[in-house]
Amino acid sequence: MEERLVDQDELLEEMDEEDELSIRPQTLSEYIGQEDLKRNMRVFLEAAKQRNEVVDHVLLYGPPGLGKTTLAMIIAREMETNIKVITGPSIEKAGDLAAVLTSLGTGDVLFIDEIHRLPKTVEEVLYSAMEDFCIDIMIGASDETSRNIQVDLPPFTLVGATTKAGSLSNPLRDRFGIVEHLEYYKPNDLKKIVTRSAKVFNVEIEDEAALEIAKRSRGTPRISNRLLKRVRDFSQLEDETKITIKTAQQSLSFLKIDNKGLDLLDYTYLNNLINAFNGGPVGLETLCSSIGEERDTIEYMVEPYLLKEGFIQRTPRGRLATEKSYKHLENTNKKTIS
Repeated sequence: MEERLVDQDELLEEMDEEDELSIRPQTLSEYIGQEDLKRNMRVFLEAAKQRNEVVDHVLLYGPPGLGKTTLAMIIAREMETNIKVITGPSIEKAGDLAAVLTSLGTGDVLFIDEIHRLPKTVEEVLYSAMEDFCIDIMIGASDETSRNIQVDLPPFTLVGATTKAGSLSNPLRDRFGIVEHLEYYKPNDLKKIVTRSAKVFNVEIEDEAALEIAKRSRGTPRISNRLLKRVRDFSQLEDETKITIKTAQQSLSFLKIDNKGLDLLDYTYLNNLINAFNGGPVGLETLCSSIGEERDTIEYMVEPYLLKEGFIQRTPRGRLATEKSYKHLENTNKKTIS
């Protein structure tokens, strides 16, 4: 079993130097955006603390890069407890999960990323763990000597994160008392994140430059921080004391990211859809084959943003290019980003 088990302090120590300087917000008050979610979580956390109880199990779902892991860490920090981190694919057998669950302390947070990828037999172990804080373990070396014993667990909070909430089984989904959806970020919130991260990196940045990065970040904080780091590199080699709007625009052009946040893979997708399939509709498998990319890459990294921005539509017959995608490619006057 490949698993990653760390308490909160160990997790922070594993972050790179910039993360240790608090690129990740540590509290709900520092967390930017997702205002409705933050308001709800403040209530749930404070109420649990007043009752001296653990927080109910939390399911966080939404596109990648929006802060699900950070929120799990914040929940643990706000509740003044430890967090253990694993991923769904790393837990292959029921015994693997049992080992993790029995290592928890009272009030600990267990964060399972990609929880939708837990095997069915493993998922079933969670049912009694979440509801009754106990699990059944088989002991014995043979059929004649084997028997089930019930092991009590300390009260804990499971935080599950997924990009595919619809892939969770109903029995598992129904056991989460708190279910929150993370939305794509607006440019002004992303600008605040870029500005905050620049301070952490000890880099000055113009407001216009921060907004430019934010606008090209596909509504995703993870992308904002990644682009900021790369723009910082360009600025540093130009011996600039501050990231300017000019440097930001030039750097993002070098990175082949246009003013809508579309990158080379997006252009490849749209050009194939329009030129090879007359704008569609075309099935996802056929489109992926023509691009030479895996289905998961297209379905979970490319299409969500294109759908959100209105560049494509999903129809019963397949993917369909919208008028907006035709106009965007025409306005950029290029078949691919150069």
